[in-house]
Amino acid sequence: MFGSRDDLIDDEYLEIDLDQEKKENKVVVKLFNLNDYEDSTHILNALREGYTIAVINIRTLKKKDPIELKRAISKIKKTTDALEGTIAGFGENTVVVTPSFAKVEKHVPKANPEKKNLMKDY
Repeated sequence: MFGSRDDLIDDEYLEIDLDQEKKENKVVVKLFNLNDYEDSTHILNALREGYTIAVINIRTLKKKDPIELKRAISKIKKTTDALEGTIAGFGENTVVVTPSFAKVEKHVPKANPEKKNLMKDY
């Protein structure tokens, strides 16, 4: 009814192809242009692969439709948060998105004022 014992034993093994190509797991920095809302899908697909740092130029969409830009960035941010990555803006027209293993330092540490005063003495 359910097959012989030999059939059950064969089902417990998984055949592995040792000749298959090994995929390299290198980090890739990809440049993207966010020209419309649909472009956010391509960016998110690259981020979901797990090895992509996205540098996104938002200038075109910012000039064309600021509301659509806000929607696209919101979608990218939600996915980035779900992937435990980081997102940060640089300047007026660039956004950087990283996966969980990388981090964007958003705050630049301020210089210690005492060190500046010491340099004036020399």
